[in-house]
Amino acid sequence: MTHRYQKLAKRIEAGELILNDGATGTEIERRGVPQLENAWNGGGALSHPDIVREVHRDYIGAGAQIIISNTFATCEHALRDAGMIEHFEALNRRGVELAIEARDHSANPDIVVAGGISYWSWTGDKPTLSALNRSAASQAQIMKEAGADLLMLEMMIDIDRMCITLEAALVTGLPVWVGVTCMIDDQGTVCLRNGEPLSQALDALKAYEIPLISIMHTKVDLVDDGLRALKNDWSGWVGVYAHSQGGKSKKRSKHEWVFDGVISPEAYCTASEQWRAQGINMLGCCCGLGVEHIKVLNRSLTA
Repeated sequence: MTHRYQKLAKRIEAGELILNDGATGTEIERRGVPQLENAWNGGGALSHPDIVREVHRDYIGAGAQIIISNTFATCEHALRDAGMIEHFEALNRRGVELAIEARDHSANPDIVVAGGISYWSWTGDKPTLSALNRSAASQAQIMKEAGADLLMLEMMIDIDRMCITLEAALVTGLPVWVGVTCMIDDQGTVCLRNGEPLSQALDALKAYEIPLISIMHTKVDLVDDGLRALKNDWSGWVGVYAHSQGGKSKKRSKHEWVFDGVISPEAYCTASEQWRAQGINMLGCCCGLGVEHIKVLNRSLTA
């Protein structure tokens, strides 16, 4: 456990709400980083490192106290689908290093850098559980060696793969936070994106030592229900970083993000008041929400 993470944990235990960053993937796309076929914007750390570093620096300047590496799309199977598998180590290492470089050029040496890990597939071709465990363990170790303070599992959408990825990440000895993506089924039950009840996912997570679970990459209007369901079965730290899907446009590629219709920074901040009232410990933003959203949240938290 790094000294930065220890300081962060003490602040949370003391009742402070920690501000996470906003979306990195959609933000670097907004600034011109091109998509990879089947690996979204996972190539940015090598193709456009200055833009990735700049985004991290802007989030720090906006008030974020945790920044997540641009590695959501650099899992082994996504890079293989994109024809970029030979860059697996370099993309994961540089993804973390760029976040660290941004911190080192800031006025706050205590910024916590989290290595972001997901198992999302843009093709639908999922690795076996054993292959996922092996590749996630390799990815997590690369991030630890690159200097990550924390590992952030993102968009966990089914129980089996969530647990396999978590087990792989925990082997590093770094703290691991788990981010689940939620939906509401036809019966009004809060579920993971694949349809398994969130309560079952939480039962599975109780077998592991994890400090924090987040409701993330979830629609803003579903977060309140997600938090209530989470707090029914979870006594640890809780985080939120929701997304805002923009309007649809036939002119855009299916792989590109559409920014029209994204919730405003002020409206997102207003929505977050309900989440904060439920006693969350970490707050940030996900896809479509950028630096201005973090600035407005920071002003609200420090007012």
